Amino acid sequence: MSDSAAASPIRSGSYRAVIFDLDGTLIDSLADIATAANSVLADNRYPVHPIASYRTFVGDGVKTLFERALPTDQNSVPIVNRCAGAFSSAYARTWNVQTRLYTGVSELLDTLSASPLRLAVLSNKPDAFTKTCMAHFCDAWPFAAIAGQREEIPKKPDPAGALRIAAELGLEPREIAFVGDSSVDMLTARNAGMFAVGVSWGFRPVAELWENGAERVIDSPGELLELIRS
Repeated sequence: MSDSAAASPIRSGSYRAVIFDLDGTLIDSLADIATAANSVLADNRYPVHPIASYRTFVGDGVKTLFERALPTDQNSVPIVNRCAGAFSSAYARTWNVQTRLYTGVSELLDTLSASPLRLAVLSNKPDAFTKTCMAHFCDAWPFAAIAGQREEIPKKPDPAGALRIAAELGLEPREIAFVGDSSVDMLTARNAGMFAVGVSWGFRPVAELWENGAERVIDSPGELLELIRS
């Protein structure tokens, strides 16, 4: 965080809350997700993939991950469902082996937590794992709402989850900045009428963020503080 960012407090302004994506935004979890998914593929005698390939596999939920990871001729609904079901057990063994907060996120959350802003997380990771990861990595900060993928709520980029959080916080969508690393997050923000902030340190390329409606793209967590203050 820059000295100027640390010196200037955040005051109530246009934005009253920030909704974060989780994977690729707050936590770097790609290696652990890849390890779990590859173990499922290997157990079922399908080809595995390098960690980098999972940058394009993740973001749309576990079933879509396996739709992308499975061989084309094995990409049937029963096989996808079986692999997605097995992923829960595999990921339960690996979710915190290599996963870490991104550099600067702790300082960002320290500052935001001391401000009037409300904090929330909305992820397409299964809800139970979203809450587990948040309890482990972000328990030090007061998040007003934490939601992962649930059967009764359409997954991002449908705005339903984001709008439900806005209602829980008692805020209008225009009062919320939505921060994420993928096209899914930018489209969610735009669909919900929230301010779309892309992060360049996540899983997807910056061009994807701009092409899908990012209103700002930031290169470090400290830049979010500067954006909110401005």
